[in-house]
Amino acid sequence: MAKRKNRTYLKKKITRKSFFKSVLYGVGGIFFTGLLDSKAFGQLLENKPKAKSVIQIWMWGGPPHLDTFDPKPDAGKDYCGPLNRPIDTNVPGIKIGQLLPLLAKQADKYSLLRGMTHGNTGHETAAYMVQTGRKPGEGLVYPGMGAVVSLFRGQSPEYKGALPPYITVTTPQGRFSECGFMASKYKPFSTGGDPSREPFAVEGIVSETVSEERQKTRKEFLKNIDSFTRSMMEDPLVKVIESCQEQAYSMILGEARRGFLLNEETKETRDLYGRNRFGQSCLLAKRLVERGVPYITINYGGWDTHKRHFEAMNQKLPEFDKALSALIQDLTDKKLLDSTIVICGGEFGRTPRISWEDPWYGGRSHYGKAFSYFVAGGGFKGGQVVGKTDGTGENVIERPIYPWDLIVSMYELLGIDKNAKLPHPQGLTAYANPYTAGVISAKETGGMLKEIM
Repeated sequence: MAKRKNRTYLKKKITRKSFFKSVLYGVGGIFFTGLLDSKAFGQLLENKPKAKSVIQIWMWGGPPHLDTFDPKPDAGKDYCGPLNRPIDTNVPGIKIGQLLPLLAKQADKYSLLRGMTHGNTGHETAAYMVQTGRKPGEGLVYPGMGAVVSLFRGQSPEYKGALPPYITVTTPQGRFSECGFMASKYKPFSTGGDPSREPFAVEGIVSETVSEERQKTRKEFLKNIDSFTRSMMEDPLVKVIESCQEQAYSMILGEARRGFLLNEETKETRDLYGRNRFGQSCLLAKRLVERGVPYITINYGGWDTHKRHFEAMNQKLPEFDKALSALIQDLTDKKLLDSTIVICGGEFGRTPRISWEDPWYGGRSHYGKAFSYFVAGGGFKGGQVVGKTDGTGENVIERPIYPWDLIVSMYELLGIDKNAKLPHPQGLTAYANPYTAGVISAKETGGMLKEIM
């Protein structure tokens, strides 16, 4: 499959076009969301939610459960390959992959979902199921978790931030429309750029070539020559536009902009996360949580390892281990983990049996029958394992967990009412909760994750 060409923002200036994009899709989106959907926060639970934010590490392509969170050392070479020495964690009885030694020291802070399943092996359809909690074929394209959380938590009186309520680092997830049938303003604000570069160029907010002083000068110049706006300030629509512009400028020049300034962190902290795109993306996510952003997705690809799988794992897993362990510890130290859900996983897993033959040379393919997820914080208990696979990791034999089971559990921790409805353009009834919608049969659910909530 040909790789999609990634957009690059590093050389872009903050132009008038990109500025107004930030108005319409960034802060301005928050304002219009509040204007049009002010009843959304009324559909939050009356009890105080345990979670205020979500950091989703979207491992697109499908990470391998046998090499990470569900090792099977006795399955033999055709299943384990060279990664056949799992390590003990700081929770007795829980072992994880040998390339994750830093996470092994923090198992008391997270839980492992070893019973994940849905049976689908197509990137697009599996991603849709895992991100939305819906099965294809309902006749509607539902929004993903990020869009739903930004709708409800972004309207919460607790969230007063100038930053968009749904941010993707660094590029959109792809594979499906994140906002589904909801308006395009529920799409995520994508930062672009590379957080490990200096400076981190954020589209429409931080530029490599235009200084902050020059941006302030431009703002004053525009204000001085914009006689039309001054003459029409009593017009309601002009007031809306002016308010959106001021909020957008607060992202470019105000306190909100600081969320993206990783150089404010100490050298030691940046080194702790790892001086690479993923490591600095995790550090950025922590800074956004500190500013109250309800949903952050780190789009972390490279897991679609049909060929030379173990070569890729020897590079990716130490990077993953370093950054995720730093994120969990940093959130803990700053007393943010209790209010922040951290989830890691992809659209499916990889085949337990390895393809050694030409042309795969030790590859793993798509596998949706059994895979693992990592969950921490926001009301999820640590030090637990939910679900079990057989001796080769090919089948879930205890406590199956379907995507909608995880999503509904997250919605409850976030305080989203089980009867909450999504705004549909044709006025159709569309529930945020797939259980409430009645589209999940008893044979296709293991129920909410009450064991760890």
